[in-house]
Amino acid sequence: MAPDEDKVAVRCKGLVKSFGEGPNAVQALRGIDVEVGLGEVVMLVGPSGCGKTTLISIMASVLDQDGGHCRVLGADLERLSASQKAALRRTRIGFVFQSYNLIPSLSVAENVAIPLFLNRSDRKTALTEAEAMLKRLGLEGRGGARPRELSGGQQQRVAVARALIHQPSLLVCDEPTSALDARTGDDLMRLLRDIALEASRAIIIVTHDNRILKYADRIAEMDDGRITHFSGTG
Repeated sequence: MAPDEDKVAVRCKGLVKSFGEGPNAVQALRGIDVEVGLGEVVMLVGPSGCGKTTLISIMASVLDQDGGHCRVLGADLERLSASQKAALRRTRIGFVFQSYNLIPSLSVAENVAIPLFLNRSDRKTALTEAEAMLKRLGLEGRGGARPRELSGGQQQRVAVARALIHQPSLLVCDEPTSALDARTGDDLMRLLRDIALEASRAIIIVTHDNRILKYADRIAEMDDGRITHFSGTG
């Protein structure tokens, strides 16, 4: 079921996106209509190359659509300047990347605190908040370590902590469990759902991992640049 009007975090209508020009152009999105509500976990599934990552990139304002409309957290993306989009990402959107994207020269706590640094928090406050978030994710006492000293599952938790540290309203995840074993992936999804949804955030997850679909409120199946089916898991 689609979210109530006053609880809509993301609404996209008729989204189209192509890459390249002329006869070599590839149409990645072919008229996408989708809504995601606050307090909802929506997972995007489908074969590689079907447009999932392109879609979440537009929702997260890192990629511009060629046509259609996308309203995110009350803002019409096509009306925002580049600096306004950057501010939206910095303050209200969190990202969890498949490859973690941790900075090896920084400590774990410094990696988590990056969004707070970008939002001009003072260093002491930012690191204190980072340590508190790490504790919530089961990484108490690891703030002074370097990313290379952690396991893959621990590094992914650090990435989740960084994505949540600035209390975003929208969390976007690209294959967050692809490199994790079944137990670690399950633990991560429970933590992600509990922590992210306690403040009625919206979560959008691209995944090929059928093991985590049970954590979705709705699943959007994609193929060839279109959403072909929506289903609930409840």
